[in-house]
Amino acid sequence: MLRSQFEEDLHNLHLQFHEMGKMVSAAVYKSVKAFIKHDKEMAVSVIEEDSDINELELKLEKKSLEMIALQQPVTTDLRIIVTVMKAISDLERIGDHAVSISKSTIRVKGNARILEVEEKISEMSDAVKEMMDDVLKAYIEEDAEKAKEIANRDNVVNRYFHEIYDMSIKEMQENPQTVIGGTDYLQVAGYLERIGDYVTNICEWIVYLKTGKIYELNSSRESI
Repeated sequence: MLRSQFEEDLHNLHLQFHEMGKMVSAAVYKSVKAFIKHDKEMAVSVIEEDSDINELELKLEKKSLEMIALQQPVTTDLRIIVTVMKAISDLERIGDHAVSISKSTIRVKGNARILEVEEKISEMSDAVKEMMDDVLKAYIEEDAEKAKEIANRDNVVNRYFHEIYDMSIKEMQENPQTVIGGTDYLQVAGYLERIGDYVTNICEWIVYLKTGKIYELNSSRESI
């Protein structure tokens, strides 16, 4: 009886983690879309919905701690709970960066725009969202090999950051009117770069879940 209840709790933990992941992925997508379109209403909705993500994180954390305290799980079961606790922390931070991008959108006041840079930011966002969606699938399937492949894609995200950085600096030097907007582009690209790092962290926890060992994936990633 106790075992079947524990297995049901574990299953629910998986489902709620996946639900939180989908909410965070949607927040990232909406925050960048709002930034590119200068849609302040959409940006505000991302900020308002962040409280739901934070609430779910606390709920998952509380449930995980309860399961450890009451069931005293060992080996594989304990790894599942530890993975969820670590990965929800990364998801919550990703949600915070979506909020930061949304705040950048609200601050923008009709500054001169650099369309080529906005296009690159949109492409970078697509790459990050694809990593996010794929890492949730890899988590559900406990696919360590897929997790390693996703972590390697962070190099693409880093390249986008450097391209956006170079383009923005060049444009700001040539056209002083773009300085304020260009600074926002650099910030948003920086947030997306960090989101890629957090997705890579989740990949590492998936590998831990499967193998019981902690590996540093994609050691070339950068900290900004």
